[in-house]
Amino acid sequence: MLGWELPPHHTGGLGVVCYQMCKQLAVSGVDIEFILPFSATFAIDFMKVTPAHPQSVESVSKAGGVYESEKYDLHFKNGSSTTLDMRGQQKMFRDNVAKLALQREFDILHAHDWLTFRAAMAAKVVSGKPLIVHIHSTEFDRAGGGYGNPMVHEIEYAGMMMADQVFAVSQHTKNVICREYGIPAHKVAVVHNSMEVTEDIDESYNLHRYLVRMKQLGYRVVVNCGRLTIQKGLAQLLLAAKKVVDVNPKVLFLIAGGGEQLHELIALAAEYGISENVIFTGYLNGTGKQWRDSFRVGDVFVMPSVSEPFGVAALEAIGYGVPVIVSKQSGVGELLANALKVDFWDTDGMADQILSVVEHQGLHDELLKNAQNEYRRLSWKDSASAMHDHYRAHLAGAVA
Repeated sequence: MLGWELPPHHTGGLGVVCYQMCKQLAVSGVDIEFILPFSATFAIDFMKVTPAHPQSVESVSKAGGVYESEKYDLHFKNGSSTTLDMRGQQKMFRDNVAKLALQREFDILHAHDWLTFRAAMAAKVVSGKPLIVHIHSTEFDRAGGGYGNPMVHEIEYAGMMMADQVFAVSQHTKNVICREYGIPAHKVAVVHNSMEVTEDIDESYNLHRYLVRMKQLGYRVVVNCGRLTIQKGLAQLLLAAKKVVDVNPKVLFLIAGGGEQLHELIALAAEYGISENVIFTGYLNGTGKQWRDSFRVGDVFVMPSVSEPFGVAALEAIGYGVPVIVSKQSGVGELLANALKVDFWDTDGMADQILSVVEHQGLHDELLKNAQNEYRRLSWKDSASAMHDHYRAHLAGAVA
């Protein structure tokens, strides 16, 4: 299995999803070697974690994102060095994974998202093993429903075309894959994500003490947790926030997370005249107490994504005791009947739904109770079983 991150060394939800998914796959009898582009210490006993090359986490993070062209020098213990950027990191990962594929005995290649696809294709060429690519997000989604970076789009297309099987995290994602990339529908299987939140929560206090105090004074808190990017629809959320505050100034908005839109969104809140009602935290550890407390302090969680392949943050919110409003453009809505849903562009409807939940305790409580009943029925077990079935099918085909 090829991935780009695992907790605690991760920047988004993909690492957490891969960890929980692999844990359940291991329970179902799958022997996993998880290949990463860096070397680090992990407290993982259910699979083998292997670095493709002995560089640090910091060396990979220096590469930034695909839209950044900054180069840096990477020094090795043997005294040699090389100059890299994100494309260079991918090339090094590809070359070393191809070498590992020649040295290992394995049955299936399973690669997560575009960062690993060049390596996955090279490993398939040298090994001849069936390749499954797992799509958690597409460049179409990350660009907010647009073409995005043509290089990334091309890597995604090539990986899906060369794969023997494509896993999509929702029907929404499968539709995007077929419509925007031209991948045949029969090649794409929907395997929904899940999310298991930790029950080990220190509830003695909440780090957002200001918000706790304001709630004691009769204020209500709307929460959004995630990356601040165009994909997440936060500009629409702030416009809806203005409409909410115009009606009820005792509603506060907590925007938890970092990203390239942070300063733009701060300026937008000021332009709308709602700076006193909007709190930006900046980057938070996606598995730490700050993250959990950001969910827990809310009266409602809003995920207004423009195009969201799945959206595990909505499941996290429910797990931490918060009802949710999600955009109709989000894959997680396929699993949740007890979530309010709105088009990301319908800021009037979004504002109405927010006001309904924060001003009517009965609606809040009923929505949360029913959503938590749904949440408890969800687990990685069904998804892992479906993936295991596909593994067997491809092995049977290979043997035949």
